[in-house]
Amino acid sequence: MSTRSGRPRARHGRALVLACAAGIAVVALAGCSSSKPAYCTDRENLQNSVKGLTSAGISGLKSQLTTIESNATALVNSAKSDFPSQTSAISSSVDALKNSVAALASSPSAAQIATVTKDAVNVVNSVKSFTDATSSQCGS
Repeated sequence: MSTRSGRPRARHGRALVLACAAGIAVVALAGCSSSKPAYCTDRENLQNSVKGLTSAGISGLKSQLTTIESNATALVNSAKSDFPSQTSAISSSVDALKNSVAALASSPSAAQIATVTKDAVNVVNSVKSFTDATSSQCGS
């Protein structure tokens, strides 16, 4: 073996070692990924959208409700088999809020505002109930 023929082999050996190291790193990183269930992200998204319920005005509320509905649907779909009663409560409360918001007139009455407020509180409470039920899986 000449020195010249040894160099390509050395390069090949280093490339093989680097490729193996890269492969091990990928496997190690995959193993270190979060062990939290997928619904934890959906829970966080819904929590964030519910925080937006303080938007001013009817149009802001209607806009935020669209986001809440989307996030609630994602959460319910990902967690309903593990948390059927909590996800059912979320669905029911979001549906009630959707209906009361849809019934709002452009100049809502005090009774309409009271209904929307009650339904919004029910959404917040159902999300909190789910959060409490999943705190050991998802963290606080």
